[in-house]
Amino acid sequence: MSEVLTMGIIIAIVVLAMVYLFLIAPRIINRPDMSKLHGAHYAHRGLHDNETDAPENSMKAFRQAMDSGYGIELDVQMTADGQVVVTHDFNLKRICGVEKQVNELTYAELQQYPILKSDERIPLFTDFLKLVDGKVPLVVELKCRNGKDPIAAEADKILREYKGVYCIESFDPRVLLWYKKNHPEVVRGQLSGNLNKENKAKGAMKLVYWALTHLLLNVATRPDFIAYDIHYNEPARRLCRLMGAPNVAWTVRTREEYEKAKKSYDLFIFEKVKL
Repeated sequence: MSEVLTMGIIIAIVVLAMVYLFLIAPRIINRPDMSKLHGAHYAHRGLHDNETDAPENSMKAFRQAMDSGYGIELDVQMTADGQVVVTHDFNLKRICGVEKQVNELTYAELQQYPILKSDERIPLFTDFLKLVDGKVPLVVELKCRNGKDPIAAEADKILREYKGVYCIESFDPRVLLWYKKNHPEVVRGQLSGNLNKENKAKGAMKLVYWALTHLLLNVATRPDFIAYDIHYNEPARRLCRLMGAPNVAWTVRTREEYEKAKKSYDLFIFEKVKL
């Protein structure tokens, strides 16, 4: 009887392990070529310093990244008049000093506010792409507010005309689902980390963030890579790497972090240190 019980436990463990691997597995079939994204380090929000005249997600920071030969990681979201702009926070308080939401203002209204007291303004995504013009590879993070946010479709309209190398990534699996359905040829990445800790989630969102932290929603999105906060050590990320999905480290800020991350990551998003 004990042997039967032991065998049953072993079978149950094997089955659960297989289910878990199925849930977190990246895209396996028809995986797009990522080779052109490799070989570059990606300057986080451009090669920026928020204490200078080249603050984050500014055209000057992007020029500096290009001049140094780095790839660029950037953030895009929507304005009130349907423009796709390059900026990270939904709220302008931190970078512009005003208590307003980006999607409450038109692009013209956004131009009233300097970025972190510099002469730079929040740029249009189209102007950024004209600047880069295919010279360096891009990691484009799509900032999605909710299920009705059109950022994936609107950013894609612009990227359809762009001839350079890029991939997209997002914390929101709905963005990846949109690309999976509409443009599966585009390399897509799932951003993650210890999301409950970072967002101080409550209620049902705690379960959602827990699932995203452990990459369980990969079952729906089947990402091509995992972009993971280097300060958290998540086994699911490493398992995805074993199944062929490159791991992208964010955000490397010291040489020591870089040397440590090299052991288990394939691409690197960095700031405050030149790699």
